[in-house]
Amino acid sequence: MELRQLRQALVLAETLNFHRAAEQLNMTQPPLSTSIKKLEEELGVQLFERLSTGLRLTATGEEVLRNARSALFYAEEMRRAAREGDAGESGQVRVGFVGSAAYKLLPAIIQSYRERYPRVDLVLEEGAGTQLLRRVEERELDVALVRCPILHSDAVQVHTLQREAMVLVVRHDSPLAERASLSLADLADQPFIISPPDRSPSMHALFLHAFEESGIQPRIVQQAAHLTTILGLVESGLGISLIPASAARYIGPTIRAIALTDLSHKLTSGIGLACLPDRLTATARNFREHALQAASPSQAVTWHADERA
Repeated sequence: MELRQLRQALVLAETLNFHRAAEQLNMTQPPLSTSIKKLEEELGVQLFERLSTGLRLTATGEEVLRNARSALFYAEEMRRAAREGDAGESGQVRVGFVGSAAYKLLPAIIQSYRERYPRVDLVLEEGAGTQLLRRVEERELDVALVRCPILHSDAVQVHTLQREAMVLVVRHDSPLAERASLSLADLADQPFIISPPDRSPSMHALFLHAFEESGIQPRIVQQAAHLTTILGLVESGLGISLIPASAARYIGPTIRAIALTDLSHKLTSGIGLACLPDRLTATARNFREHALQAASPSQAVTWHADERA
């Protein structure tokens, strides 16, 4: 049995005339008659009664052709799914992200991506940068938005989506909170809360390198992996910290963000999209290209002292 035969039988059921059905099917009448006869023989039932006045669909034929319509519908759905899947129009894409990407960049990408690819299921998972890179390498995630720069990335390719400076965050009643701007030299004796080297090695190294270039030994009192934890510790008065400028727009009223005057070339971070370029599914490839178009790598995110979301 072929789908072609089912389509022919349905057209014949609508016209109840071999000649008119053959015309609609763009074929001659004898091959159509032969095809319908073979279909009946294969099914072991009579679909049409051949009368002197024309054709009549049998009761069995009505039931068979009802199922034939369903079979043709699902066959077409399968073709459509295959076409859309091959083009990345349907399916699934697994996206990992660091917490700081969720403030502005990730929501913007997701909103426009879902508008363009509404039939693709997005699976979002938050994690630390090193964990996300490992999961991309092990193909547990298709892509991941991670904090740049990346210190170790053998197989993973990282596309920069956003560059931004870091800003200082202090408790609102800290003596530093009254300053409009500060330099690294002003922070020599301050207690710092920073990212741990095992969870965020690039940010940890970047922080230490910036102070080393300025000839300052920072006083580190606590390490914390998540931005929300860092802000909570700053709010408690335990110490001060540096966070991405994009995240500073969303801090609470008890924390003050202060611009640093000498960080542009020493401590510039960003968000990048990590993937295995040779292992991308069609949906993941579309997500990568969409993210690159939606983001503006050439525009750095800066912070001004009077900004607050």
